[in-house]
Amino acid sequence: MTQQYSISDLASEFDITTRSIRFYEEKGLLRPIRRGQTRVYSSADRTKLKLILRGKRLGLSLEESRDIIEMYAPQRDNSPQLQRLIDKIREKREQLEQQLNDIQTLLQELDAAETRCLDALDNASPDQSITVKEP
Repeated sequence: MTQQYSISDLASEFDITTRSIRFYEEKGLLRPIRRGQTRVYSSADRTKLKLILRGKRLGLSLEESRDIIEMYAPQRDNSPQLQRLIDKIREKREQLEQQLNDIQTLLQELDAAETRCLDALDNASPDQSITVKEP
């Protein structure tokens, strides 16, 4: 007998709202069985939810996560799935490194602008108007 979970079990375990879980259902990422109005999630659904949330933390879109999750097949070689995940991880790393470079450049520009403003304040006499030179 496989383990079964309620929506509140999964919400509690992963510290997310039941609304989030229903959203993933609407997107076709989770497919619980129904007993009347009650959703019953399998171990596979739990694993998929765990992978969705991990993908989200890694910056993957839901579509990217779906593509990777749907590649899984227990009876086959899952090397293509792992390679796709590695490719996405490298792509996200590259994007973050570019953002980090952009932030570092902006911080340098802010430092320079602040220095120019402070210099202008230090060099201004009380009755003199202040102008800041742009580089």
